[in-house]
Amino acid sequence: NFDYVCHTASFMLYYFFCQGDFMKEILAPNPVTQFDNSLFLAGSIDMGNAENWQQRLVTDLEHCEGIILNPRRTDWDSSWEQSINNPQFNEQVTWELDGLTKANTIFFYFDPNGLAPITLMELGYVIQKNNIIVCCPDGYWRKGNVEIICNRHGITVHNTYEDALADLFKYFS
Repeated sequence: NFDYVCHTASFMLYYFFCQGDFMKEILAPNPVTQFDNSLFLAGSIDMGNAENWQQRLVTDLEHCEGIILNPRRTDWDSSWEQSINNPQFNEQVTWELDGLTKANTIFFYFDPNGLAPITLMELGYVIQKNNIIVCCPDGYWRKGNVEIICNRHGITVHNTYEDALADLFKYFS
C-alpha cells in the first residue's frame, strides 16, 4: 500500500532526525521574539479555501526542535479590506514579511487546487535566501514558473509532500 509506505518512511525520518525538544508553533499575528531554528510556512491559503497543509506539517514536525511560524490565523476575516490602511490586514502582511525575511528555513507548498498568487510573490521575494524547501505538485497552474525560478537559483522542486518533508528534516536534525 503506497500510503503505508509513505507513512512508514515519514515516521522513520522523524525517528532519526527529530529526537530533540518539541517544536513550538506561533500563529500570526502573535509576536515572534527569536528566530533561531525557525521555519516559516509559506504556501497556499487562498483566503482560507486551500487545504490546511500547515496543520499536517506542524503535526509531522511536532517532536522536532525549533519554532514554526504559521501565517494561517484562526481569526482571519476574508471581508477585511486588503489595504495598507486596514490595521488587521497590515498587521498580517507585516508579520508574514518579517517571518519570511528572518526565519532560518522556509517551506513553500503550492496547492494544485488553488491559485496562491501571494505564494508566488513570496517565493520571488525570498528566492535568494538559503534553506528554501519547495513542494509544487503536478497540477499547480503555474508549476512551470515555479520550476524555472527555482532551477535558476539551485532550489529543488519536490513533486510530493513526502519528498519535501524528507528534505526539510535535513534542517531539523
